[in-house]
Amino acid sequence: MNLEENVINIERELYTYQKEAIETIFERFKSFPESYNILYQLPTGGGKTIIFSEIAKRYIKETGKKVLILTHRIELSKQTSTTLSEIKVKNKVINSTVKEIPNQEDYMCYVAMVETLNNRLKEKQLDMKNIGLVIVDEAHYNSFRKLFKYFNKCDILGVTATPLSSNIHLPMKNTYNELIVGHSISELIENGFLSKATTYSYDVGLGALRIGINGDYTVKSSEVVYIDYAMQEKLIYAYEERAKNKKTLIFNNGINTSKFVFESFKRAGYPIKHLDNKHTDSERKEIIDWFRETPDAIITSVGILTTGFDVPDIEAIILNRATRSLTLYHQMIGRGSRVLENKKTFTVVDMGNNVARFGLWEDAVDWQSIFKNPDYYFDNLISDENIERYFTYEMPKELRKKFKKSKDLDFDVEAVFKENKNKGLKPKSALDMAIEQHAKICLDNSEDAYDALELVKLLNESIAFRVQQYAYCISKSTTNYQEWLEEDYKRSLRALIRKNI
Repeated sequence: MNLEENVINIERELYTYQKEAIETIFERFKSFPESYNILYQLPTGGGKTIIFSEIAKRYIKETGKKVLILTHRIELSKQTSTTLSEIKVKNKVINSTVKEIPNQEDYMCYVAMVETLNNRLKEKQLDMKNIGLVIVDEAHYNSFRKLFKYFNKCDILGVTATPLSSNIHLPMKNTYNELIVGHSISELIENGFLSKATTYSYDVGLGALRIGINGDYTVKSSEVVYIDYAMQEKLIYAYEERAKNKKTLIFNNGINTSKFVFESFKRAGYPIKHLDNKHTDSERKEIIDWFRETPDAIITSVGILTTGFDVPDIEAIILNRATRSLTLYHQMIGRGSRVLENKKTFTVVDMGNNVARFGLWEDAVDWQSIFKNPDYYFDNLISDENIERYFTYEMPKELRKKFKKSKDLDFDVEAVFKENKNKGLKPKSALDMAIEQHAKICLDNSEDAYDALELVKLLNESIAFRVQQYAYCISKSTTNYQEWLEEDYKRSLRALIRKNI
């Protein structure tokens, strides 16, 4: 068989860093005569598909052996097949409709969905002959491991933006012999290959969140936090302050949360659609086409758009969720990082304390250390309690207008607590003084008791922050205790306003 029938040598213009990556990977494979497993890291938007497609083309040409490319989603299979075809690599997609490949000699490259291929190999419906290289896209997912036993004499190349296993109990160092780290996000931004993110964070109390068996926050506990009316109001406020009139993706943890977001934005008059994995292919296509064509469109979704989705002119990403997954954090923000002629920056709005947990998206990450010692990385993730410990409440500008007659709206519970302690006063005196200050600004900015009591309703976040500060001071910060303190604070505040009127 003539290899040129399968691979036509047509050069495509690659960036310097992409060429360097290809050369480095081939050099490492050539250094080891037996099967060798390499993991290659490159940020989302850096062109991983282009790189491994070129590697497949060169491998076929140089060795005469076939290449198998594994993906975990049908969208990624289609994108990979298209990229291969563009560089004249004839390939066969193995999806659910493919039961056998009668003319295997016609193809030197296969693109396979992991579950489909696993089923076909288990049932011995396919005989994958002469495979020399297996390429794993989005290699941090663990579903690929089940296939490796069929290709234990092949070289394996895993590619990912984040070399951190989706299962904390199955570290990637157990599968791959070494990690090759590509250019960093900051380097790609500096050289004009990725857009620069402008990030805004809004402090969010996450005390109700619970961690599931996968190491991330459960959907159930997330929905308790994010379906809350006050959180919905905060989300719309953040959108209007930072992302209004921008093409925006909102990521949520839970379908119910996303539907609540959809209804909230719809009532506010904004162009928005909800998308989750229960939509049919045709519905999904219709929504995404609408999103592409509508300049200031908003999609609220549940993780489904983290991979296999590319709308270059996305201008804003809103993380309306918390996550303990560095991979997911990078995937979500990466959806907005594509560069266009008229788009060099994009906006990130963090509603889940994720920046405090991971740092900025473009911050340097020691991937080699994470690859070699993932347990150390997970053990040292900053806790939500420690994040919230250093919150500083700042009254939103629109809300401050309601209290414009008062010059000083702030009150440092912690500082007053320490001062009162030195004076020998009771601990709760700090909270009593905070209540008095809140009562004063409500009375100063109202005409009568009714107006003052209405202003109290606007102080929920300020009250919650003061109560949390107090709870930290007395080293008693259970959720139930803080909830009781907040209710007692509000009762005392209303009673004090009535008394003064």
